[in-house]
Amino acid sequence: MKIETPLHAEHQLDQLAGQCAHGRQTRPPPHRPIPPERWAHAVALTAGVPPSRVAKQLRLRLADLKKQIATRHAAPTAMPPPSLGFVAVPPAPARAQATPMMQLELSRADGTRLCLHAPAAMLPLDAVGRAFVAGDACSNAPRKVASF
Repeated sequence: MKIETPLHAEHQLDQLAGQCAHGRQTRPPPHRPIPPERWAHAVALTAGVPPSRVAKQLRLRLADLKKQIATRHAAPTAMPPPSLGFVAVPPAPARAQATPMMQLELSRADGTRLCLHAPAAMLPLDAVGRAFVAGDACSNAPRKVASF
């Protein structure tokens, strides 16, 4: 447990006091020991709040809390090694690949030319080619180059 500020420690102390009170009301044997998780939480709170205040608010004997503090500082609990089980790794997101560009130049017998520079997937080439070849050139207009 990590305590960043005194206000955070006070909030944690209030929450733990509520858990302890609830535990006292719901546990069947009247003198059942406090769970190790709650002791660990209480000891961690003493880093930001005086032990006497923690003991008073949690309704513990100060001597018992000090004994827990000494025990936990003398022999830090060994953390179990992390599990080396299976870890699913999602596939890498597909990168946006550069769209291949297409350059198309068409010329008709009358000299009319069509130059296209566009992404390859966007043009229906057969329709563009047929429309260009079937189109009639204006005989009195100068030859033009069309570019899209």
